[in-house]
Amino acid sequence: MKPYRQALALPGLRSLLLVSVLARIPLTATGITITFHVVLDLGRGYGAAGLVGAAMTVGAAIGGPLLGRLVDRRGLRPVLVLTTVAEGVFWSTAPALPYPLLLPAAFVAGLLALPLFSVIRQSVAALVPPERRRPAYALDSMSVELSFMVGPALAVALCTTVSSRFTLYAVGAGIVASGITLWLMNPPVREADEPAREPRRVPRREWITPRLLAVLAVSLAATLVLGGTDVAVVAVLRAGGEVGWTGAVLAGWAAASLVGGFAYGAVSRAVPPLALVAALSLCTIPIGLGGSHWWLLGLALVPAGMLCAPCIAATADAVSRLAPAAVRGEAMGLHGSAVTVGVALGAPLAGAVIDASAPLWGFVVIGVIGVLVTAAVLPAELRRRRAPAPEPAPTPEPAPLTG
Repeated sequence: MKPYRQALALPGLRSLLLVSVLARIPLTATGITITFHVVLDLGRGYGAAGLVGAAMTVGAAIGGPLLGRLVDRRGLRPVLVLTTVAEGVFWSTAPALPYPLLLPAAFVAGLLALPLFSVIRQSVAALVPPERRRPAYALDSMSVELSFMVGPALAVALCTTVSSRFTLYAVGAGIVASGITLWLMNPPVREADEPAREPRRVPRREWITPRLLAVLAVSLAATLVLGGTDVAVVAVLRAGGEVGWTGAVLAGWAAASLVGGFAYGAVSRAVPPLALVAALSLCTIPIGLGGSHWWLLGLALVPAGMLCAPCIAATADAVSRLAPAAVRGEAMGLHGSAVTVGVALGAPLAGAVIDASAPLWGFVVIGVIGVLVTAAVLPAELRRRRAPAPEPAPTPEPAPLTG
């Protein structure tokens, strides 16, 4: 517990993490709420609902780095005002929009979505010195798991017991409240000893390095595996006639992620993101061999589940260290985009494989893709580690004290 006690003792971190858990709950409920609204209220199919979700995802992937750059240039509060107002307009009008208008509106809403995930991670980097960021990012990843355990389930309950239209308003109110809370809290996005503005702009070619791109690639691979696993679990249980156990199996998967995240933040030596994502991918491949019995599937998910939160924490930590402070918001936005795109690709990819073959192959294909991405990145990482460190510049001799 010592690493966690030391991290939580830092001023501002405890309240930031507490707010992040509550603020992320409505954001995690957006996807399922939109799906219910399109299917139930608008009478469209799941494909049409998927298009709305895809439009929002594409908008968020584009908008994440742009909003992060705006945070770097103008500060946090102007971005929070812009995105909170945009969220309020979308969620208050979405229930009345016909489908042809809902589709472009969802794209704009994604483009101007409240950048809560990236802002929280940027603020963690500002509040926590580099040597204590690993447990801090582990706590952040565990808080994400808690939000995902509550948000979608709460949205399903509201949609089925009240109405999806009411749930749209409730989700929107929750997101607006999160934006207002974050505006009032105004967490720092720069370290205390960093200047408010850099004397010069940092060109992208100086900080978008091959190593940063490699971290973004494995971030995308990790969430692609996670998004595909979600779909494959449902498919396996449905094929075995045990779809009613889906909630229990996914809850166990999330609990394993919490345990893994806690262990990752407590160990004395950091594990490279590349190794964690490779292990996650390898552990995902054989999950389908557990059969369609829900308890066997739940047990098979445990090894991969324990690597979920560590993968997200390790990649976020790596980005925070590789990006200069002046562009950390944009870098965290890129990380958020990679995570978002990975989830968006993983679910339909696994679904297409399952439709063409069997649920077992959904796990196999997404796991193999994750392994291939880490294998593609590995040679460059090995070359970087073997390269000799640059020699320090010679120190000039001091000028004589007398003439």
